[in-house]
Amino acid sequence: MNERKELRVQKIKDGTVIDHITAGYALDVLRILGLTGKEGLTISVVMNVPSHKLGLKDIVKIEGKELLEEEVHKIALIAPNATINIIRDYEVLSKMKVKIPDNLIGLVKCGNPSCITNSREPIKPVFHVISRDPLLIQCYYCRRIMDRSEALLNLI
Repeated sequence: MNERKELRVQKIKDGTVIDHITAGYALDVLRILGLTGKEGLTISVVMNVPSHKLGLKDIVKIEGKELLEEEVHKIALIAPNATINIIRDYEVLSKMKVKIPDNLIGLVKCGNPSCITNSREPIKPVFHVISRDPLLIQCYYCRRIMDRSEALLNLI
Protein backbone atom coordinates (compact mmCIF):
# COMPACT_ATOMS: atom_id res chain seq x y z
CA MET A 1 0.00 0.00 0.00
CA ASN A 2 1.41 3.36 -1.03
CA GLU A 3 0.80 5.73 1.87
CA ARG A 4 1.19 9.44 1.10
CA LYS A 5 2.11 11.86 3.80
CA GLU A 6 0.61 15.29 3.39
CA LEU A 7 0.90 18.51 5.28
CA ARG A 8 -2.53 19.87 6.06
CA VAL A 9 -3.09 23.48 6.98
CA GLN A 10 -6.64 24.71 7.23
CA LYS A 11 -7.93 26.82 4.33
CA ILE A 12 -8.73 30.45 5.05
CA LYS A 13 -12.00 32.11 4.06
CA ASP A 14 -10.68 35.60 3.30
CA GLY A 15 -7.14 36.94 3.53
CA THR A 16 -3.65 36.41 2.20
CA VAL A 17 -1.40 33.40 1.70
CA ILE A 18 2.30 34.16 1.28
CA ASP A 19 3.87 31.10 -0.31
CA HIS A 20 7.42 30.23 -1.43
CA ILE A 21 9.03 32.26 1.34
CA THR A 22 12.74 31.52 1.64
CA ALA A 23 13.04 28.75 4.25
CA GLY A 24 13.51 30.12 7.75
CA TYR A 25 12.20 33.62 6.97
CA ALA A 26 8.48 33.29 7.84
CA LEU A 27 8.97 34.95 11.23
CA ASP A 28 10.83 37.84 9.55
CA VAL A 29 7.86 38.25 7.20
CA LEU A 30 5.54 38.50 10.22
CA ARG A 31 7.90 41.01 11.84
CA ILE A 32 8.03 43.35 8.84
CA LEU A 33 4.25 43.16 8.53
CA GLY A 34 4.03 44.18 12.18
CA LEU A 35 2.09 41.04 13.07
CA THR A 36 2.61 39.78 16.60
CA GLY A 37 -0.45 37.59 17.07
CA LYS A 38 -2.07 40.18 19.34
CA GLU A 39 -4.10 41.69 16.46
CA GLY A 40 -6.80 39.03 16.71
CA LEU A 41 -6.08 37.69 13.21
CA THR A 42 -5.79 33.96 12.60
CA ILE A 43 -2.22 33.40 11.36
CA SER A 44 -0.77 30.08 10.25
CA VAL A 45 2.99 29.69 9.89
CA VAL A 46 4.56 26.63 8.31
CA MET A 47 8.34 26.49 8.12
CA ASN A 48 10.81 24.31 6.24
CA VAL A 49 8.20 22.56 4.09
CA PRO A 50 9.54 20.48 1.19
CA SER A 51 9.28 22.36 -2.13
CA HIS A 52 10.05 21.16 -5.64
CA LYS A 53 11.07 24.69 -6.63
CA LEU A 54 13.11 25.79 -3.60
CA GLY A 55 14.05 22.59 -1.78
CA LEU A 56 12.50 23.98 1.41
CA LYS A 57 10.10 26.87 1.87
CA ASP A 58 7.95 28.66 4.44
CA ILE A 59 4.28 29.60 4.13
CA VAL A 60 2.30 32.26 6.03
CA LYS A 61 -1.50 32.44 5.96
CA ILE A 62 -3.21 35.52 7.37
CA GLU A 63 -6.97 35.43 7.68
CA GLY A 64 -8.70 38.80 7.45
CA LYS A 65 -5.84 40.83 5.98
CA GLU A 66 -4.90 41.81 2.44
CA LEU A 67 -1.42 43.23 1.98
CA LEU A 68 -0.63 46.77 0.91
CA GLU A 69 1.74 47.31 -2.03
CA GLU A 70 4.42 48.62 0.37
CA GLU A 71 4.16 45.41 2.43
CA VAL A 72 4.53 43.27 -0.70
CA HIS A 73 7.72 45.18 -1.62
CA LYS A 74 9.15 44.55 1.86
CA ILE A 75 8.41 40.84 1.51
CA ALA A 76 10.23 40.87 -1.84
CA LEU A 77 13.38 42.05 -0.04
CA ILE A 78 13.23 39.12 2.37
CA ALA A 79 11.80 36.45 0.08
CA PRO A 80 12.36 37.27 -3.61
CA ASN A 81 10.66 34.02 -4.74
CA ALA A 82 7.47 34.54 -2.72
CA THR A 83 4.00 34.51 -4.20
CA ILE A 84 1.05 36.39 -2.74
CA ASN A 85 -2.37 34.78 -3.02
CA ILE A 86 -5.46 36.85 -2.18
CA ILE A 87 -8.22 34.57 -0.92
CA ARG A 88 -11.92 35.40 -0.97
CA ASP A 89 -14.60 32.94 0.09
CA TYR A 90 -12.02 30.09 0.22
CA GLU A 91 -10.97 30.65 -3.43
CA VAL A 92 -7.81 32.22 -4.86
CA LEU A 93 -8.97 35.59 -6.23
CA SER A 94 -5.54 36.64 -7.46
CA LYS A 95 -2.00 35.35 -7.39
CA MET A 96 1.16 37.37 -7.96
CA LYS A 97 4.87 36.83 -7.68
CA VAL A 98 6.62 39.46 -5.61
CA LYS A 99 9.04 41.72 -7.42
CA ILE A 100 11.50 44.19 -5.98
CA PRO A 101 10.63 47.55 -7.56
CA ASP A 102 13.32 49.61 -9.32
CA ASN A 103 13.17 52.20 -6.53
CA LEU A 104 12.45 51.68 -2.84
CA ILE A 105 10.80 54.76 -1.37
CA GLY A 106 10.31 54.94 2.38
CA LEU A 107 10.88 51.20 2.90
CA VAL A 108 14.51 51.11 4.04
CA LYS A 109 16.43 53.70 6.02
CA CYS A 110 19.96 54.52 4.98
CA GLY A 111 22.71 52.85 6.97
CA ASN A 112 24.84 56.00 6.71
CA PRO A 113 24.26 58.01 9.92
CA SER A 114 25.39 61.18 8.08
CA CYS A 115 22.81 60.79 5.30
CA ILE A 116 20.29 63.63 5.01
CA THR A 117 17.50 61.06 5.44
CA ASN A 118 18.76 60.33 8.97
CA SER A 119 18.67 64.00 9.99
CA ARG A 120 15.66 65.83 11.31
CA GLU A 121 14.68 66.83 7.78
CA PRO A 122 11.35 65.36 6.60
CA ILE A 123 12.89 63.40 3.73
CA LYS A 124 11.84 59.86 2.83
CA PRO A 125 14.74 57.55 2.07
CA VAL A 126 14.95 56.57 -1.60
CA PHE A 127 17.05 53.69 -2.89
CA HIS A 128 17.72 52.62 -6.45
CA VAL A 129 18.01 48.86 -6.96
CA ILE A 130 21.37 48.17 -8.59
CA SER A 131 21.00 44.39 -8.55
CA ARG A 132 18.22 42.03 -7.47
CA ASP A 133 20.33 38.88 -7.15
CA PRO A 134 22.39 39.48 -5.14
CA LEU A 135 20.41 42.43 -3.79
CA LEU A 136 22.32 45.71 -3.91
CA ILE A 137 20.59 49.05 -3.35
CA GLN A 138 22.03 52.57 -3.50
CA CYS A 139 20.84 55.59 -1.54
CA TYR A 140 19.67 58.37 -3.83
CA TYR A 141 21.04 61.06 -1.48
CA CYS A 142 24.42 59.87 -0.16
CA ARG A 143 25.11 57.07 -2.69
CA ARG A 144 25.77 54.46 0.02
CA ILE A 145 25.38 50.92 -1.33
CA MET A 146 23.76 48.32 0.91
CA ASP A 147 23.39 44.57 0.42
CA ARG A 148 20.41 42.38 1.43
CA SER A 149 21.55 41.82 5.02
CA GLU A 150 22.09 45.53 5.67
CA ALA A 151 18.81 46.42 3.94
CA LEU A 152 16.93 43.93 6.14
CA LEU A 153 18.50 45.43 9.26
CA ASN A 154 17.29 48.87 8.15
CA LEU A 155 13.71 48.09 7.13
CA ILE A 156 11.31 50.81 8.21
